[in-house]
Amino acid sequence: MRLSTRLRNFAVIAAVGLSLSGCGYNTIPTAEEEAKAKWADVQNQYQRRADLIPNLVATVQGYAKQEKDVLVGVTEARAKATQVHVDASQLTDPDKLKQFQDAQAQLSGALGRLMAISESYPDLKSNQNFMALQSQLEGTENRIAVARRDYISAVRDYNLTLETLPSALWAVTVFRGKKPMAGFAASDNSQSAPQVKF
Repeated sequence: MRLSTRLRNFAVIAAVGLSLSGCGYNTIPTAEEEAKAKWADVQNQYQRRADLIPNLVATVQGYAKQEKDVLVGVTEARAKATQVHVDASQLTDPDKLKQFQDAQAQLSGALGRLMAISESYPDLKSNQNFMALQSQLEGTENRIAVARRDYISAVRDYNLTLETLPSALWAVTVFRGKKPMAGFAASDNSQSAPQVKF
């Protein structure tokens, strides 16, 4: 093979490579992996909350024995929330994501009622263990909110990538099996504060 033929072949290969790298082919898989990574962060924060709850409940039980119903409610809500799993392959199923959200919302409501109990127990509010756990739980709730916001943003970017040019051309040809991912939506009762009755 002559040198000029080799150079021409190399130039063609380089031109094809450069055109593919700039055409958006990698945009869809990159956006999909980013959304999956953000979902893993969401799951991590919910797991952190689930791990803290038994310690919080045990601390409160020592002080608030007569509030057994609320404590049982928190324990049951935690059990339900930890039974609902959504892995990255199910992110395109809005019903599965809603089921996950509903279970987490029930747990959030139960935790709100548990925190309200502390107002009736001055000894509990001054207990260092309770205060540390409450602080951890509040921090976890903030982390959950940030992780959910980041996931929603990544899903929006991924879904837009499937619908906008030039990546939409790849979505209807090479990546035909890719579906839009489901995002989080506020639950119906998220606008009202949890009801606490003593």
